Amino acid sequence: MIKKLLLMGMLLGVVRAGAQTYTPTADNLAARQNFQDLKFGLFIHWGIYSELGAGEWVMNEKHIPYDSYKRLADFFNPQAFNAHDWVMFAKKAGMKYITITSRHHDGFSMFGTKASPYNIVDATPYHKDPLMELAQECVKEGIELHFYYSLLDWGRKDYAYGSPIVDGKPVKGDWDSYINFMKAQLTELITKYPGVKGIWFDGHWERDVNWHYDEIYGLIHKLNPAILIGNNHHLEPKEGEDFQMFEKDLPGANTTGFSGKSKIGTLPLETCETINNSWGFNITDHSFKSSKRIIHYLVNAAGLNANFLLNIGPMPNGKIQSEFTDTLAIVGAWIQKNGEAIYGTRGSGIPAQPWGVITQKDKNLYVHVMTPPQQPYIFIPQLKGKITKAALLADGSVVKFKQQTEGVFVYLNGIAADPNDTIIKLITN
Repeated sequence: MIKKLLLMGMLLGVVRAGAQTYTPTADNLAARQNFQDLKFGLFIHWGIYSELGAGEWVMNEKHIPYDSYKRLADFFNPQAFNAHDWVMFAKKAGMKYITITSRHHDGFSMFGTKASPYNIVDATPYHKDPLMELAQECVKEGIELHFYYSLLDWGRKDYAYGSPIVDGKPVKGDWDSYINFMKAQLTELITKYPGVKGIWFDGHWERDVNWHYDEIYGLIHKLNPAILIGNNHHLEPKEGEDFQMFEKDLPGANTTGFSGKSKIGTLPLETCETINNSWGFNITDHSFKSSKRIIHYLVNAAGLNANFLLNIGPMPNGKIQSEFTDTLAIVGAWIQKNGEAIYGTRGSGIPAQPWGVITQKDKNLYVHVMTPPQQPYIFIPQLKGKITKAALLADGSVVKFKQQTEGVFVYLNGIAADPNDTIIKLITN
């Protein structure tokens, strides 16, 4: 009996040890705050799939055999890629960070990895590492860099795509081998590339399996405690994660069907969206979002206390198409004038209104009127604190207001409206 009790106690100790909660370091908490200040980021989907001009899922959607698809690497040679041009493109658009695909679902690594020969340095005539060049340029220009990393792999035998899952692992694969492979690559990404601030996981939703997040997240935070981990699993945040993302929807919405189980947690938030309808380069996709629509997406995200990560799919030669550069130049010009109401702000806690949203920084409230009302005023409910001044952000001109118990009336008579977003700055005591 004593031996049994001792054994039970040891087992309970193991369970408790394995169930330890993640405690972010001071550096990690500071990184979270900084991440929330950045507000606007550039998402980049770029890989050998770009050559086919049909998006990043082309191998799966066109049922291309893996061995045939791999031949794309033989002639992937993006001679027009220029890391400085990419970073300056993001910078001029008002973006403060870049998240780029290091490895997508096709399994091809867009960086020089020792864990697999199926990578841009070893398997293509290009023989260079664009992610190293991008990382170095981001450090130089003060842009933060995050790496997208796919958990899903359509080609590796140890992953065994399509295999039945039993006891948390694929029957036909070698799950331990695959987990170790991912650990090796993540170690490379975190230790070799300068200035990496985040890892953006994707692919969890492909199978119900033991992803060994305790080991993977633990490894990342051991290598660099300040690195932020996010996972596009479409669920509420899991232990060990540092920010929560929403795919093609604002936090709290579920228009695309991805966020039905995405209960909003207490972590920093990010919403990602495409500039057209595709993540990877798609030569037939001309559904380009206007500069106004992008500005509204950014402002609405900020009003909901979230960052906005806008995706582009560069062409296979490494250039960014003119439709993207032209539109984001307009967005960048708008942000240059109105960034005070975006960067470093937080959600005000006041729900979105028919006319727009409110962001907050210190004691300043920024009222974003994106849909002008029919009446010559807007009403702000639930506003706490006494307003001492109201002024148009664009030129500082005084705006009339009336504060009552039920809320605040802000009068729009005589105000020069901005076609994208008329911003009124309210100063409270």
